[in-house]
Amino acid sequence: MATAALDEKKLRGIVKAALIDAFKENRDLMQDIVEEALEDIAVARAIEQGLETKIVSRKKVFSRICIGIFLDEMA
Repeated sequence: MATAALDEKKLRGIVKAALIDAFKENRDLMQDIVEEALEDIAVARAIEQGLETKIVSRKKVFSRICIGIFLDEMA
């Protein structure tokens, strides 16, 4: 049993060291991965919220978008 625990500790240390090296050497890649994951979470939450709200017509949505664009151009 002690050997299994020791091997698990060694494995954890090796995995931890490998992850730290990966973060250091591939910082941009790791940042992209984290950003993608956060975006996926945000989209999933938005979908969940959308399913719980009342339905709005397409015309109403696009009219709000057009008003926003118009107001941006006025600024």
